[in-house]
Amino acid sequence: MYHASFRQLQSLVLVARHESVSRAAEAMHVTQPAVSLQLRTLEDIAGIALTRKVGRNIQLTAAGEVMATFAERILRLLEQAGDELAALQGVTSGTLRIGAVTTAEHLLPPMLVPFTIERPDVRLKLQVGNRSEIVSMLARQEIDLAIMGTPPRELRTNAARFARHPMAFVASPVHPLMKKKKITLNDVMAANLMVRERGSGTRTAVEKLLREAGHPAEFGSEVSSNEAIKRMVSAGLGLGFLSVHACGLEFEAGLLAILPMQENPVEADWHIMHLSGQPIPKVAASFQDFVIENGQDLVRRELESFYKLLGRQRKPARAPAKERPKFVSAK
Repeated sequence: MYHASFRQLQSLVLVARHESVSRAAEAMHVTQPAVSLQLRTLEDIAGIALTRKVGRNIQLTAAGEVMATFAERILRLLEQAGDELAALQGVTSGTLRIGAVTTAEHLLPPMLVPFTIERPDVRLKLQVGNRSEIVSMLARQEIDLAIMGTPPRELRTNAARFARHPMAFVASPVHPLMKKKKITLNDVMAANLMVRERGSGTRTAVEKLLREAGHPAEFGSEVSSNEAIKRMVSAGLGLGFLSVHACGLEFEAGLLAILPMQENPVEADWHIMHLSGQPIPKVAASFQDFVIENGQDLVRRELESFYKLLGRQRKPARAPAKERPKFVSAK
C-alpha cells in the first residue's frame, strides 16, 4: 500500500460514490479507461479485488469498502493540510463543500458571490437535492455544511438559524380562486394542490401546516421538482405550495400569483449546519460565520422587490443587528 497514489484513491472513492466508472471519469474530467487503469493498479497494489460488476453498476467488495473508507479520510486530510498551510500565509482557501435543499438554490447566489469575491482562492463544490439527499450527503461527509429548513432529527448536528423566509400557496393569476373573497384550506385541497415528493422540505412544511389545521394531507399531485410545479400551476392545472424565493421571476412576469388567503405566505426558518463533533475546514467555518452574520439582510434585500411588486407592507422579520443566532444541537 505504500505506492498507492492520491489519484488512485480518488478514483476508488468516486467509483464507490457513483457506482459507475464513466460517471467517476466525468467527475474527474478524465477518460473512462484512465479511471479503469487507476482501479486495476490499486487492486494490484492491494492484492485483492476492490470492486465487482453488478448488472450495469460497479459495487465495492468488502475489501473495497474498507479501502474506500480510508481513502476518503486520507483525501480529506490532504485537503485540510492545504487549507492549514494557506491559513498560515493569511489566505482563506480550499474547497467549500456545501449542500442545499432545492428550495434554497435561489437563495445561495447572493451569499456565495460576495463571499467568494472577497476570497478568490476559494473553490466551490455545491450539491443541490431534496432534503433526504442532502441529509445523506452530510451523514457520508460528502459535504461539510448543509442549508435546509429544519435540522434533521436522524443526525447529530450543530445548526444555527440565520434567516426567516416565506412559503406560499401559489396559483395562476387567472385561476378562479384568485377572484374569491374568502379562501379556505378546503378550497385549496379541492383545487388539485401539487406538492413535492416525500423527503423534500416544502412537502414537510405543507404537511405540518395541514396537520396543525386539522386537515388530512391528501394531495392532488406529487411532482419531483419546483420548476415542474411552477409550469403546471402557471398553465392552470392546479395550485402549488412553494418557497417565494423559487418563484421570483414568475411573479415579476405575471405567470404566478400568491393566493389571496389569510396567513399566506407563511414564514419558516433557514438553518445552516454541520455534523456535531466533526471539525470542519476553515473555509467552511468562514462561510458559516458569513451566512449567520449576513444571511437575514441578504434574504430581506432579495424579497423587497417581491413585496413591493405585490403591494404588501409585510416584510420578513429582521434579526437585531448585534444579535448572533445561537447554535442548537439537533439529535
